[in-house]
Amino acid sequence: MPRQVDHDERRRHIAAAVWRIAAVGGLEDATIRRVAAEAGVPARQLQYYFGSRDDLLLGALDLLNKEGEAEAQERVAALGPAPTPRQILRSVLLEFLPLDESRRRRQLVHAAYFVRFLGDDTLRERIRDTPPELEGLIALLLPEDRRDEADFLLAGAAGLQGQVLLGQMTAERAVDLIDRQLDRVFAASA
Repeated sequence: MPRQVDHDERRRHIAAAVWRIAAVGGLEDATIRRVAAEAGVPARQLQYYFGSRDDLLLGALDLLNKEGEAEAQERVAALGPAPTPRQILRSVLLEFLPLDESRRRRQLVHAAYFVRFLGDDTLRERIRDTPPELEGLIALLLPEDRRDEADFLLAGAAGLQGQVLLGQMTAERAVDLIDRQLDRVFAASA
């Protein structure tokens, strides 16, 4: 009897090959041939599951984001049955810091995508109008309608990410800075 293929798992397996390549050498190294070799599948299979190389790169990014979202939801759930908005917001912002190997890998891959999007008008256009869901979530968690504060917190956490990845700042210091900002924001509304 033929073995049943789990198509979602196959797509994730191929995407993980893109992530491994991107984390080490950037997306320029993530050619169809190289991804197929890394995944141990024929190149035709990449085209079957994703289509073009651009579709492969964007599909792998989408799967990476979904994986990150699932991990973030698990960490929020671990806060307990009734976490405060500050606790949830802190958990969301800490997703930007390489506090474990999974987040570090994801952030390195996102950096590779960022560089690629800067130089590729076609890919940049395809993601430009992606809704700013994270900013919206952060704004909902703040004490009142403070969209500017949400944008600033998100930008600050993203900036800290690069400094921690480069070793210019410790993860502990970055967490401390996030905690201080949250203290300031939530104290101002009390």
